[in-house]
Amino acid sequence: MEFTLNHGLTALLGYLLGSVPFGLVLTRLAGLGDVRDIGSGNIGATNVLRTGNKPLALATLLLDGGKGAIAVFIAMYWSFDLALIAGLFSVLGHNFPIWLKFKGGKGVATTLGVMLALSWQVGLLSCLTWLASALVFRYSSLAAIIAFSIAPIYTYYIIDLNAAIIIALLALLGIGRHHQNIGRLIKGEEPKIGKKKEG
Repeated sequence: MEFTLNHGLTALLGYLLGSVPFGLVLTRLAGLGDVRDIGSGNIGATNVLRTGNKPLALATLLLDGGKGAIAVFIAMYWSFDLALIAGLFSVLGHNFPIWLKFKGGKGVATTLGVMLALSWQVGLLSCLTWLASALVFRYSSLAAIIAFSIAPIYTYYIIDLNAAIIIALLALLGIGRHHQNIGRLIKGEEPKIGKKKEG
């Protein structure tokens, strides 16, 4: 695929939309301080949940997923290939936001939002995979890793190879961002969903 100005602008748009740190903004507006100072230090919904504020965690989840979906929908107006680029860069923006010195989240909700926008079937299957894994194991990180691992297979059969490659890249990125969680899971030190953790 030849690189054009449209590709560059799409990547920039996706990155800027993805880089909005909703978890950090919402917790500060709610007077809960800096979410990076609790639990895992992550800006995502799972760590926001550790503040004990479930509605705020849900809002973070929806907004983080929504920004990925919006990036895809905007780019989809021009072409599906541009939508793939927008989705990829929205997750990169969430994970490495320039506003937070490139220290962002793990991209789970944003990746799910991207998948739902590209194909509701892929997104739904991935969400159900995450939910089932979370209910069984009670670890958000493990559920995300399982969902990430299976998502490219869903994408290949439901969409096409090009989309599966992008989702596979996002899956590798997402799993890589969970390296600390993987270490804690192995040691039995990973906090379960809904459990508060200080420090």
